[in-house]
Amino acid sequence: MMHTLLQIIDSTQPLGPQTALQQTAVPATSEMTLFDLLMAGGPVMIPILICSVVAVYIIIERLIAINKLSKDPSNFMNNIRDYITSGNIDAAKALCKNTNNPVARMIEKGISRLGKPLPDIEKAIENVGNIEVVKMERGLSALATCASAAPMLGFLGTVTGMVRAFYDMNMEYQRTHESINIGVLSSGMYEAMVTTVAGLVVGIIALVCYNILSAMIKKVIFKMESSSIEFLDLLEEPVK
Repeated sequence: MMHTLLQIIDSTQPLGPQTALQQTAVPATSEMTLFDLLMAGGPVMIPILICSVVAVYIIIERLIAINKLSKDPSNFMNNIRDYITSGNIDAAKALCKNTNNPVARMIEKGISRLGKPLPDIEKAIENVGNIEVVKMERGLSALATCASAAPMLGFLGTVTGMVRAFYDMNMEYQRTHESINIGVLSSGMYEAMVTTVAGLVVGIIALVCYNILSAMIKKVIFKMESSSIEFLDLLEEPVK
């Protein structure tokens, strides 16, 4: 069947010392660099590359930030318990100020409200916790946008590449009224395939990293909730 197909293709080529396909064949020794491949993707590659840069920046920045926030100093809550039960409120406040994580900031707010009704203290701690969660989630919406937009841009490049290929094919036929040279289709096909691959790669990486960051934030939130409950229980102990 392949032999028959080659005969059909050869019969459509104009007679001459070389066929059109042979004339446009790329030498076996030629190599396409990554830059050449990206350039073949056409103008749609520009927003895809922008998405990739934004996604990489957010991923690295959030990984570093959340990793720092997730580290609890050893015996933090035990020291807070000792200071509170002994009445050393100033030492408890100083410990919270010298500890850079969401749990410490929540406990510091609770300590600053000591003497007020327990629901007011709980509400103050909850408000600080909400603010800390918003800070941790900063940039994740942009990362999610990149994860969903990059594949769509890749599909857009596929459509524009195919439109370009058929347009070039039509223009070539109107100019020569002969069978279409495969070289006429190559640029449009490159644009279609390269943008699709690039968009999917950027989208998959952004989506996976988004889920990883979300899981890391959930772990920090769990620590915040457990520490706030432990602190509120500590305040209730003298009442019991």
